[in-house]
Amino acid sequence: MHLDVQDDPAIAAEVDRLLARRTRDIRLKGEIKRLFRARVWSQTAKIIRAWMIWVALLDVLTLALNMLMLPRGIALSMLLPGAIIPPVVMAIVLVWRKPQASWLQGAWLIAGMFLILLSVALVGVSAGGEFYERHLNIMLFVAITAIIIFGIPLSWTVTIAAEALGLYLIFQLQNPAIEFGSAVAATLFFASGIFATVAARRIMTILAQKTFLFELRDRRRVAELAEANDRLELLASTDPLTGIANRRWMTETLDHLWGGGRQCFDGAAMLMCDIDDFKKLNDHLGHAEGDRCLVEVASIIKENVRRDRDYVARYGGEEFLVLLPGVDEGEAISVAERIRKSVEAAAFPNPASRVSRRVTLSIGVAVQTADEAIPPEQLQRQADAALYLAKQSGRNRVLLHRPESPGRKHIRSTR
Repeated sequence: MHLDVQDDPAIAAEVDRLLARRTRDIRLKGEIKRLFRARVWSQTAKIIRAWMIWVALLDVLTLALNMLMLPRGIALSMLLPGAIIPPVVMAIVLVWRKPQASWLQGAWLIAGMFLILLSVALVGVSAGGEFYERHLNIMLFVAITAIIIFGIPLSWTVTIAAEALGLYLIFQLQNPAIEFGSAVAATLFFASGIFATVAARRIMTILAQKTFLFELRDRRRVAELAEANDRLELLASTDPLTGIANRRWMTETLDHLWGGGRQCFDGAAMLMCDIDDFKKLNDHLGHAEGDRCLVEVASIIKENVRRDRDYVARYGGEEFLVLLPGVDEGEAISVAERIRKSVEAAAFPNPASRVSRRVTLSIGVAVQTADEAIPPEQLQRQADAALYLAKQSGRNRVLLHRPESPGRKHIRSTR
């Protein structure tokens, strides 16, 4: 059973309250009681079914041996009361095959135990003589074994104990071989042992319940710790201002994507974006306006990439790094231009900028083709170089890095 209770504060509070009490005072109720029953039902049911089958086999074997070893009259007198046990056992086994209403399974178990104990007692009573008291003692032994191994509610256990002692007293009072006082004394003697067994069973149940409570508490604490770790991991990988990934996360992502020195995807592009004259914006409009600008630009960049495939991170003060897996040169330039135009169209003020009175972006683009094996650091350096030249050549533009070749510039500009 899955114990998902960490989100229920009422259960969590009840678990803590119960664990703060003395062990002997633990009493489960309500939802926790239901959870405990569901937690232990399978094991309890297996034990009850196995015990029942063992009793039935032992009964059949004993009756068969009696037919072989005892005088025929005595053996036949034992046969009818002994035959009660197998059908009773079959009925209880069927009822305890799968979870049902607690009261129903409890009623069947208590009634079945009464019939089993009665059957054992009647076998001896019918045979008479030395078998009379011997089978009454066997009946008590059967009851004690059930009390010890059945992990059932205390009320059920006490009822079974009372059934056994009641049958013992009734048949001993009718036993012609002993007097009234001896019957009562023997019943009291066995009662002390049986109720000591009940007390021991109760302690075992309480300890099992306490273990269950510890399990609930530990699961809650583990869940809380995992949630706290997730939050810390998110904080460690997220830029607190813009809410997008930070440089650390992007570095780890690049290392993972290029793990083992292999090339990334079916080609990839890297965009290095930088807000033009951002320092002037801060100086003239203040840091609050600068922070708002960073948040807005980060949002625009995210809106212009594929949410399910592309990666965006704030890489420095006013720099953003974008990784575009599986794109070619033309697609990379198209995305970069879309980002640049969207930022310019947003018309955020930057009155001191040397480019425009609005916020603009310069973007350097580097592309790795599918047949290249460029490490991410080299691709990033290429994007940086393209960004540097975009700044030098007037800002507010996209420049594509091209490998150097004789007689050709290695940067292509788009505006």
